[in-house]
Amino acid sequence: MNDGTFALKSDTNITHATLPTAFVNLLSLLMRSPSVVGAEHSFFRVLQRELEERGAKVTWYEGVLVAQGNNPDSLYLSAHIDRHGLICTGPNEFQYASFVAGARSDLLGNSVDEQFMRKIVDRFDGEQVFAYEPWSGAYRGSGKITNAYICEFRNNLIFSLIGLEHTVAGTPVAFFDKLKMTKNTISGQLDNVLTAAVLVYLFELGYQGTAFFTAQEEAGKSWRYLLEWFRRFGNSTNQLIVVDTSPFPDAETAAEQQLVLRNKDANAPFNQELTKAVSQLCKKLNLSTLYKDQYVEQLNIKRISQNETPMSLGSTEMGRIIASSNGLVDGTTLQIPTSGYHTLSETAPTEAVAAFICVLAHLAGITEGNERV
Repeated sequence: MNDGTFALKSDTNITHATLPTAFVNLLSLLMRSPSVVGAEHSFFRVLQRELEERGAKVTWYEGVLVAQGNNPDSLYLSAHIDRHGLICTGPNEFQYASFVAGARSDLLGNSVDEQFMRKIVDRFDGEQVFAYEPWSGAYRGSGKITNAYICEFRNNLIFSLIGLEHTVAGTPVAFFDKLKMTKNTISGQLDNVLTAAVLVYLFELGYQGTAFFTAQEEAGKSWRYLLEWFRRFGNSTNQLIVVDTSPFPDAETAAEQQLVLRNKDANAPFNQELTKAVSQLCKKLNLSTLYKDQYVEQLNIKRISQNETPMSLGSTEMGRIIASSNGLVDGTTLQIPTSGYHTLSETAPTEAVAAFICVLAHLAGITEGNERV
């Protein structure tokens, strides 16, 4: 790895500045397919096709699509596939989908989203959006956001739109999105289609383990679907790696490390041995890492000294499932650092994405010839 090249297959080289064309094409495709929180069914259809074309056995359960290779218990990986968007809740009325009344029971108040709602209200003016049929993904027209405000009585973002006055209640509305690339970065609505695309791509490289694709993580529900699967089919103890993006305040801070680990989140401590194993692998590959919980705790020392409200450690799918599974499932997380959190210009360093693919390939034992990647 001294030359910065990750050799995954004879025809696939990942460098710190370059991503495989096959992966970029896949990510571009998935980003164009809508998957608003609570209306992910049509995206599951797209995922099923892409996974089966790459040799995976795909099974659907409520809220989770499970893709498996020939050695499904060798490694468990999970990525949520829902993205932020709007939902029509009445005549010409649109709300932020993850915060509608039906999602409130699973939001604990300790997530970054809820704390930052007041900071993101001004991000959406002028954004182009489109409505779609939630089961088939059929296009139902386009519009533009003209205003957004917080309704204190409903504790949600309310949006004014033009062009979608015909939309009926229950219709999801997604942001128009496409992948944008520079020499050193990729950007778009990356959370969390980016890591989901990597899991699909792993099957193209020969992954034989299990990958979970979960719905409604942004509404705090995905862990329930995942835990239900393990209660049905899992072993007495199950180690899981949950993958996602991890927000930083600006591009420079995001680029200071290639990958993000955690010892814990706001809900539970993670598996120490697995976290250490992932950390040691990153060191072996000369990849820089940061522990997000330690980073936030250090920031909070400064914030408290200045009489500012401390930041949440964040609520992850991994933490929720550990806290609720009574030892049935534990594990850790691996995340890609990004800036521009939950916007259409969320940005990740290209080398971080390359490093992420490399680490997961090593964990999966994907080989070139007889040598481990």
